[in-house]
Amino acid sequence: MMLNPADINTDTLPYRLPSPVLEGVMTSLEAVETVLSGRAAELGVEIRRGIRATALQQDDRTVTVQAGEDTYQATWLVGCDGGRSTVRGLAGFEFVGTEPQFTGYTMLSAVAEPNPLEPGFTLTPTGMYLTMPTPGHIGMMDFDGGAFDRTRRPSVAHLQSVLRRVSGTDVTLDDVQLVSTFTDRARQTTSYRQGRVLLAGDAAHIHSPLGAQGLNTGIGDAVNLGWKLAATVRGHAHTGLMETYTSERHPVGARTLQWTRAQTAAMKPDPHAQALQALIRDLLETRDGTTYVHNRTSGSSTRYDLGSSHPLVGRNAPDFCFHDRTRLSDLLHDGRGVVLDFSTGRQLHGATDGRADLIRYKAGPVINDLGLGALLIRPDGVIAWADDYDPDRNALQQAATRWFGPDH
Repeated sequence: MMLNPADINTDTLPYRLPSPVLEGVMTSLEAVETVLSGRAAELGVEIRRGIRATALQQDDRTVTVQAGEDTYQATWLVGCDGGRSTVRGLAGFEFVGTEPQFTGYTMLSAVAEPNPLEPGFTLTPTGMYLTMPTPGHIGMMDFDGGAFDRTRRPSVAHLQSVLRRVSGTDVTLDDVQLVSTFTDRARQTTSYRQGRVLLAGDAAHIHSPLGAQGLNTGIGDAVNLGWKLAATVRGHAHTGLMETYTSERHPVGARTLQWTRAQTAAMKPDPHAQALQALIRDLLETRDGTTYVHNRTSGSSTRYDLGSSHPLVGRNAPDFCFHDRTRLSDLLHDGRGVVLDFSTGRQLHGATDGRADLIRYKAGPVINDLGLGALLIRPDGVIAWADDYDPDRNALQQAATRWFGPDH
C-alpha cells in the first residue's frame, strides 16, 4: 500500500526545517556497516570479528566475558549481537512476545523466460511476493505459521515451490545465488538492562522487516545509549541517567512490534484480513490517514516523555542553520550537548559557557528560529529543554543539571 507524498500534511510537523540530509534512502546493511566501521576506526576503536562469547559473569563493578580461551573484563557490556543474541541468553534477559504467522524469503535469482511475475509488491490469495527494480531480487511471504526450519538453507526446489504457490504462476527459478529467510516472530526483552549488561538493536527486540523499521530502531537504541554510557564511564553522569535508556527506548521498540503485527494481520490471505486491507486503503486515501502512517514509519512521531508540555521537548531537534552556515548537525559531531541561544546571548551566556567538556554553547540568529528563544539539546539530538520567548536561565540550569550533572 503505497503512500502519496502529496497527501502528507506537513502542518502536523510545525518545527520541521529543511536539511541537507535525505529524508529516506534505500540502502544495504553492508553499506551501513562499512560507514560505521570506518568511523569507528577513525576514533581508534579495535573491532575483533569472529569471536563468540561462551560465558558471562558480572558483579556490582565489572562484567567478565569468556570467549574460548580468552577473557575480557569491562565495567559495562552491551549486547548488539542480533536476534539470536548470545549475550541476551547468558545474562538471563526475559524475552517475550508472539510466534510467527509466516516465513519470508529474500533471494537473488534469475527467472526463466517468460517471466510471469508482476513488478513491485503483489498480494495474492495465498501470500505475497515482491520483485525489485534491481534484476533478480525477489522476496516472498508464505503464511505457513513460520514452519520452515530456518537453521537450514532452502533448496532451489523448495524456493520454486513456495514462489509458485504464493504467486499462483508456473514461474521457474534459475541460478539462485543468495537466499535468506525471516519470520514475523515479535519479541522484546522486558528491560534493556540487567545490572551492568545492556542490549540494543535486534538483541533487545525482533519483529518482521515489514515497513523497514528494524535498522532505524536499532540505530536509535545505539544513539540513545551511547552518550549516556560514555557519561557514566567517565564519571559525569547523574544518578539514574542509565535508567532512562530503558524508559525511553523500550516504548519505541514496543510500538514498532505492534506496528509490524498490524501489518501482518492485514496481509494474511483470508477474508478477514482482506476486509481489513480494504478499510486501510480507504483510510490511506485521506490526508489524515496518509500523514499518520508517514509520521509513524518515518519516526517523525517519536517523542520521549521528558516531563515537559512544550511540543518540541522529547523530539529530535530541527537542523537549525546559522547565518555563518553552521548547522546544528555540525555542532553535534563531537558527542556533546548543545545550548542554542537565538536571543542576544546575554541572558544565557555563562549558564553553560566554559563547560565545554559536556556542553557546547552557540548564540546568534539563525535563518529560521521557529519562534524559539533557546534550546538545550542532548548529544543524541533530542531536545531536553525549550523556551519560546525570553529564555529562563534558571530553568535551563535545572535541565542541564538533570541531564549533565550538577557541575553544568
